Amino acid sequence: MKFKHAALAARAGACILLCSSQVQVAHAQPYPAKPVRMIVAFPPGGGTDLVARIIGPRLAEALGQSVIIDNRAGAAGLVGTEFAAKAPPDGYTVFLGTLGNLSVNPLLYSKLAFDIERDLQPVTNVVAVTFMLYVHPSVPARSVKDIIALAKARSGEINYASSGAGGAPHLGAELFNMMAGVRLVHVPYKGSGQSFGDLLGGHVPITFDSLVQGLQYVKDGRLRAIATLGAKRTPVLPDVPTVGETLPGYDVTNWFGLVTQAAVARETVNRLQADVGKVLRLPDVRDRLLALGAEPIGDTPEQFGAFMKSETAKWARVIQQAKIRAD
Repeated sequence: MKFKHAALAARAGACILLCSSQVQVAHAQPYPAKPVRMIVAFPPGGGTDLVARIIGPRLAEALGQSVIIDNRAGAAGLVGTEFAAKAPPDGYTVFLGTLGNLSVNPLLYSKLAFDIERDLQPVTNVVAVTFMLYVHPSVPARSVKDIIALAKARSGEINYASSGAGGAPHLGAELFNMMAGVRLVHVPYKGSGQSFGDLLGGHVPITFDSLVQGLQYVKDGRLRAIATLGAKRTPVLPDVPTVGETLPGYDVTNWFGLVTQAAVARETVNRLQADVGKVLRLPDVRDRLLALGAEPIGDTPEQFGAFMKSETAKWARVIQQAKIRAD
């Protein structure tokens, strides 16, 4: 019996050692060992989604694993942000967040189920996105001065569409209201796809949104680009002036940056940042992004983290002065 017990114990010990070694081997697998999911907090067809689908396939080549674009839309981007913040911190869920998602929503919503600084860490800022003031062709305005005159003549009667409360289009429009002394009325939609659908249909006359989203409609003559929201004209539409040429100091630029969970290992973050940077330097990717008014960046996690904090501080002042609300 003693020999029998000893044999059983030896077998059990061998099994424990074998299982332990298998676990160690599993943990030692180099990253990434399976597909990576990239969360986009807006529906398919929006500017963030378009950029994700440009870089996603080439990032998959760099990583050696599939990159799955996962659209988690709703509640002005809060649904997707929360999903990303609460995902397992293993590096297999990343979030392509926007100015609104990462720097503004925490200022507009007092009760969130996540904390950006506590739950997420920066990987890299991917692109700076040119934003435009668009109107339906039926609108009798061809300049910023015309828009201001029209808005003053019909104060509180003219609506503008946005991709959602708290996003860059909403902020850009409210800053315009504040600096121009007018009152365009906010109509939030669930993503740029929906807002542009109503703009193209003539159901809403004005929107502030990305060049990524509206460029083709301008080329087709279905929309009119009145002005660029950034500090300088875009080379894509060089004849379109900036809002700042009429309202000095006006400057709104959106950005899409990659973040992941705060507990993800630094080696994994470094790998993601390096590979995204390689993708952004590829000539075909760079050309496709620039053609849409999205300027590739690819900075370090430290640089992106500092930038996000500076953006939060900047827009906190604007939100307070313009009395912007999330509803």
